[in-house]
Amino acid sequence: MTTEQLHPVLVHHIVNTLGWPRLRDLQRQAIEPLLTGQDAILLAATASGKTEAAMFPLLSRMAAEGWTGTTVLYVCPLKALLNNLTPRLHRYAEWLGRRAELWHGDVTAATRRRILADRPDILLTTPESLEAMLVSANVDHHMFFRDVRALVVDEVHAFAGDDRGWHLLAVTERLTRITGRPIQRIGLSATVGNPDELLSWLQGSGRGTRIGVVVAPSPDNSLSRKVPPGDIELDYVGSLHNAAKVIASLHRGEKRLVFCESRQRVEELGALLRAAGVTTFLSHASLSVAERRRSEEAFAEGRDCVIVSTSTLELGIDVGDLDRVIQIDAPQTVSAFLQRLGRTGRRADTTRNCLFLTLDGGSLLHAAGLLTLWSRGWVEPIVVPPEPRHIVAQQILALALQEHRVGDHTWPESWNGLEPFTERSAVIVRHLLEHGYLESDDGMLFIGPEAELRFGRRHFMGMTAVFTAAPEFTVLAGRTELGRIDPSLLVEKVTGPRRLLLGGRSWQVTYIDWTRRRCFVEPVDSGGKARWTAGELSGLSFTLTQAMRQVLLGEQPSVQVTRRAENRLAELRERDAHTVVRKGTVVTQTPSGDLRWWTWAGYRANATLASTLSRVADPVQDHRDTYLRLRRDVTRQEWLEELADAAEHPSLPDVSPKALAGLKFNSALPERLAIATLAARLADLQGAGALVHEPSTFTYIQ
Repeated sequence: MTTEQLHPVLVHHIVNTLGWPRLRDLQRQAIEPLLTGQDAILLAATASGKTEAAMFPLLSRMAAEGWTGTTVLYVCPLKALLNNLTPRLHRYAEWLGRRAELWHGDVTAATRRRILADRPDILLTTPESLEAMLVSANVDHHMFFRDVRALVVDEVHAFAGDDRGWHLLAVTERLTRITGRPIQRIGLSATVGNPDELLSWLQGSGRGTRIGVVVAPSPDNSLSRKVPPGDIELDYVGSLHNAAKVIASLHRGEKRLVFCESRQRVEELGALLRAAGVTTFLSHASLSVAERRRSEEAFAEGRDCVIVSTSTLELGIDVGDLDRVIQIDAPQTVSAFLQRLGRTGRRADTTRNCLFLTLDGGSLLHAAGLLTLWSRGWVEPIVVPPEPRHIVAQQILALALQEHRVGDHTWPESWNGLEPFTERSAVIVRHLLEHGYLESDDGMLFIGPEAELRFGRRHFMGMTAVFTAAPEFTVLAGRTELGRIDPSLLVEKVTGPRRLLLGGRSWQVTYIDWTRRRCFVEPVDSGGKARWTAGELSGLSFTLTQAMRQVLLGEQPSVQVTRRAENRLAELRERDAHTVVRKGTVVTQTPSGDLRWWTWAGYRANATLASTLSRVADPVQDHRDTYLRLRRDVTRQEWLEELADAAEHPSLPDVSPKALAGLKFNSALPERLAIATLAARLADLQGAGALVHEPSTFTYIQ
């Protein structure tokens, strides 16, 4: 064990308390850069000890350099992951006479008061909770955060790929202004295709001026192998009922984690497995915290059982030593698959494994395309959402709450030059002033009445989260909260009693409190329905859809494929042969005159192409990943001319103003800027550009 640079008390406990004969490669290689204060991305497979790789050097610095106050912030994307990590980090900190404490929305008021009165050395939290502390009248944020020296971001890729990443960066820059010195930034990730770019992103305003390093030991990094390791099997079962039969009959006596791509499917599969006599637990975001925790704890302690989950268990939440991962249909990204695969194979005598059970032909093709990319060792690069103008608006309002009064020309200083939180966003400040979100007096900005009206409830808690939650009804059995449901289940016409499916069990509705959005239920044997209409699936990427095209052309992923799946793939290749050619794309015309351009480009590229080719594209699109509808009267010559023009003049997708409802803080932006933000995020100019340069084959379908 190469641990000479770590604190001797820490080394003693690593050897004698943990019983580790040696540190892992990642942990050894992280010591030097982290001890010297470098920013870093620690990249390794799931369960490779990334938390220890980050915290052991920081704890050593804390002891050796005499850090006082709250000096380390440990940020996670999920409260459940924080809950899971806290006992571990509390134990490590205690070895050196230090403290680690947890702070998020579920932490009691008494615990918060204790933390504020006696600051811990390490605070485990979320970006939203950091924001809440910064704007709270009950927290002296200058005193509490003044000693922060390091920020650890667990599952950093989960932040960087959406608006929570922009929010995290902006909040970190504001913390840097409080500390008066740079904060060391350390990101932990198991699955990322562009770690150097991710490191640059994480450094924020310090990129190009601070030393940073990617620590990714190749023996633990599956991305370095041509065909990654793992026992992967692809099957086709045709229905959810058949999937339940397979799960119930296979691998009895083992612990199985089953992933589904929607909450509704989790509920339906959970009910089917319980009906088949399988000990089954459920986990998804619309179950209450207590329900999820009970399920996860019971599953962790069990042996012959199944837990069915959405992506809530994709990240590093510990649910015990798993034997099997089963995937219903397929996740949308290779990165998500790698996270799920990494939940298995943690014991020395086991291998990583995943069984895909696909329910229809489209899902089988999707899974085969995804596994083809995985076989090549490919993982999606993290793409930071462009043009976060709504986050700029949120941050300006949050800063005004934090400092009470902000200079109308000096406000950009709070983000240390981080784009786009700079003077170029002055148009947003003007809009906030014109519409009453901000007011101005003697060169100072402060919160206005419109901000208080829209976001001021519960001490401006609506301003701390940068995502919009769908309106849901809370479901209660007596005084016990079960979770939340989509309100459409309570208003649709039904014959007989209204029944819901939640937690894998059926419930009969006894009373609906429409004012307080609450629904009271009692248990029944069967007949419940589950549905959530928001926040489920979106389109596939250009690269994944192109891989599906390659499967139709005969490419086979380097995994076990069952006879059922082989036969169904053969049927798909024969059925869809007219949609693919070896080189270029295909335009088909049916006897009814329906024209389709088979792009196999993914949702975003197709949306970009539909806008760019507006003169030949049908104004009514099916919003598919695989094709675009063309106008029936388009001639071949018009089509070729439009393609040539599109190569020179690409355009962003059209966005309806109605779509702005999903962009939180859109009302704090001029409508044209909010629409431009959504258009930039919907676009795939690179994928669209690649398609318009390819030759097109015209085919008439009998």
